[in-house]
Amino acid sequence: MADTQQVDPKAERKAARLAKQISSFSKAHGGAEGQVAYLGERGARIVLVGEDGNWGDLVAPSYEIAEKAVEKSGITTHESFDGEFAAKVKTGRYEWSRMAGIQVGGPKNT
Repeated sequence: MADTQQVDPKAERKAARLAKQISSFSKAHGGAEGQVAYLGERGARIVLVGEDGNWGDLVAPSYEIAEKAVEKSGITTHESFDGEFAAKVKTGRYEWSRMAGIQVGGPKNT
């Protein structure tokens, strides 16, 4: 019996573009791991953590496209962003000051 599932060429192209971006990030940071998080109607967020501790993220228009992109890129994925995976993220002064600013109502204009 033939497979009747239709392949959306636009979704395939988007997944391929995301996979290329993921692979570039991985190459630039000595390898990478990721996690896909559902964002509702907005799609899905792909969080990437490089072996050097640098991190970044991408947004895909759907969870299925995000999963396909991660699969094509060949990186290791995690079910959640916690524990040992989260501990790999290295944050700098900018991130800490940005987080502190959010907590106290944002940066002050002086």
